Amino acid sequence: MNEQEVEVGRLDELEDPGCREFQIGEGDWPFKGFVVRRGDEVYAYQNYCVHAGHPLNWQPDQFLTEDGAQIVCASHGAVYEIDSGVCVSGPCPGKTLRPVDVDIRDGRIVVKGPTGVS
Repeated sequence: MNEQEVEVGRLDELEDPGCREFQIGEGDWPFKGFVVRRGDEVYAYQNYCVHAGHPLNWQPDQFLTEDGAQIVCASHGAVYEIDSGVCVSGPCPGKTLRPVDVDIRDGRIVVKGPTGVS
């Protein structure tokens, strides 16, 4: 599977805490993910609930609990730690979101991942 880098946006454009979706690749099955900013740190994960196998969010860029402290799946309420992706509450405790390589370069958030799902 080929990998590609994609710029998600500038760090200072993202709320703290805040999220933004991204897509790598084109066609019917692009790789879909999201980044989470917490302070000066950014984490990235595939947008895929390890409990139910569908996207975590119903609304664009909405991945966090109301207090912004954790990632939450909108369907069944699985709650994941931001920094590790580990499910700590809900239907899949101990399972982990798939991390995506992320870097901050000159204030820009850059992710690297597969160009599509095979």
